[in-house]
Amino acid sequence: MHAMVLRSPRTALEYARVPDPHPGPGQVVVRVRACGVCRTDLHVVDGELPDLRPDIIPGHEIIGEVAEIGRDAADFRIGDRVGIPWLASTCGRCRHCRAGRENLCDSARFTGYTVDGGYAQYVLADSRYCFAMPAGPSDVELAPWLCAGLIGYRALGMAGDALHLGIYGFGAAAHLIAQVARHQGRQIYAFTRPGDATAQQFARELGAVWAGGSDEPAPCPLDAALIFAPVGALVPKALADVDKGGTVVCAGIHMSDIPQFPYAILWHERRICSVANLTRRDGLAFIEVAQQVPVRAAVTPYALADANAALSALRDGTLSGAAVLTMT
Repeated sequence: MHAMVLRSPRTALEYARVPDPHPGPGQVVVRVRACGVCRTDLHVVDGELPDLRPDIIPGHEIIGEVAEIGRDAADFRIGDRVGIPWLASTCGRCRHCRAGRENLCDSARFTGYTVDGGYAQYVLADSRYCFAMPAGPSDVELAPWLCAGLIGYRALGMAGDALHLGIYGFGAAAHLIAQVARHQGRQIYAFTRPGDATAQQFARELGAVWAGGSDEPAPCPLDAALIFAPVGALVPKALADVDKGGTVVCAGIHMSDIPQFPYAILWHERRICSVANLTRRDGLAFIEVAQQVPVRAAVTPYALADANAALSALRDGTLSGAAVLTMT
């Protein structure tokens, strides 16, 4: 099969022929139909995540159909439409797994980072960590659900019942979770790169009551803030924007350093927290909610061999919505 392979960090992906995967016990081989291009993929390619495996195939927003099934693989049949997320497997035994927090598992493995991902024609996966995907939306439209949607949903949950919700960085995750938040009756305030009129208009089209640059003050005190941009300087900015008792949620796996800030903007029981990975429970809940809304992804398709161009567009901030690699 063909795949886009990262030979070493900070190099371009190589379009190469690699061995076809074969399922072991509990595994499935999935024929990839679409794979979203996530900011985490950029962190992998740019060497910003530790302990990267050489010759890794990135990609963890995978939609495809089951092509082969290994012994004792449960719940799926050949041809079933499935989604494969960032969380590839957990140990099930550590204190985090036993407490229902498998997203914090000491021995977790991650798709497209520690095991090969979906920038390929086929991918091998643990069947227990795959999701059955609904009919209706196309493969390309569904792909961003598998990380942008899931992580955004977990971040939104950490915001509690916040009515006035700030979203900092209006890309793939933000444009999906804004639809869920509006469905829940929340008011969205979108903060983009200063001067990015296109992203601000996009946010308004998705129901934001206000959109402006991240250098502008919030038009009213916010109850919570979700930070999707990997910019540490947004943390004190968001703290200054949230009201007493407000929560600032850092939703990325990597962020630049947070600058020093005065205690006064944290006081009055404001909180900062981070989101780490996802649980299978998150996935099932989001897929159900996304169908009810219904969530619609704005996507720009790229051929598999053009993955480097998709990553560059994401890095440069020229995308509106999400980039998705398509194998058809």
